[in-house]
Amino acid sequence: MSDTTSPAGGPHQLLGDESFMSAADLRGYMDKVALAKMNEAVEAMDRARHAKEELAKTLSQPIDLTPAKLHEITETLLIKLRAAAERGENEIMVMRFPNTLCSDHGRAVNNADANWPDSLTGRPRQAYELWRDHLRPAGYGLSAMIVEWPNGMPGDVGMFLTWGK
Repeated sequence: MSDTTSPAGGPHQLLGDESFMSAADLRGYMDKVALAKMNEAVEAMDRARHAKEELAKTLSQPIDLTPAKLHEITETLLIKLRAAAERGENEIMVMRFPNTLCSDHGRAVNNADANWPDSLTGRPRQAYELWRDHLRPAGYGLSAMIVEWPNGMPGDVGMFLTWGK
């Protein structure tokens, strides 16, 4: 083995025809890779946070429940209900939304408070009202629970339509 100078000017050991990085060079390379991965993770978290904020903004605005829109919602729900029943299930998640769409950030849902629907706003409130006015009389149940716990704190809320219990 003989010492040589790399094109960058640093010493490298030669082994046969291949130049080997020094331990310090390898550590520097590893640090750069780790930094690049951390930057990617931060960017991904920023994109996810932005997407969640946009979703909350969209879901905070009630939709115009025209007869045509109500028919569309009903048809989509029927397809999902039949598929779940064929799998032998007796519930489906009909809506998932950020806990910021609850006036108490999901506290009543998390505590299974009987008045949890009172905390709903926007489209989640509309979904509850659709269940209350159209599906409850047909024998369907509705429950809600926190379905995500980022950093141990309540996150997204899931609303579940139930039957056959």
